[in-house]
Amino acid sequence: MPELPVGGDGAPVFAEPWQAEAFAMTVRLHERGVFSWSEWAEVLSQELYRPGRCADGSDYYECWVAALSRILAELSIVRGDDLDHLTAAWQRAAEATPHGKPILLENDPIGKGAA
Repeated sequence: MPELPVGGDGAPVFAEPWQAEAFAMTVRLHERGVFSWSEWAEVLSQELYRPGRCADGSDYYECWVAALSRILAELSIVRGDDLDHLTAAWQRAAEATPHGKPILLENDPIGKGAA
């Protein structure tokens, strides 16, 4: 996609570490046979062409994560409500983390002490 940043060698570069991690997780899951590229492409395409996307493509990796979450739920790898709970925990952890410090799930104030 033309809006994706690329380095001097033409390989994709990522604006944030989480984008590279989401990309790497997707590639690894595919390599392990969790889903085919055609399955992935279909789900990602649906996310990329949904109404309300940013015209400049700046939400590309948000779509990527939404597609990854969706395909894992559709394949019953993870339950949708588990994803929702984990997403909320990460959001709380991010809000509780001082600026400049790494966001850790352990920083979730509600989840402290939870197993």
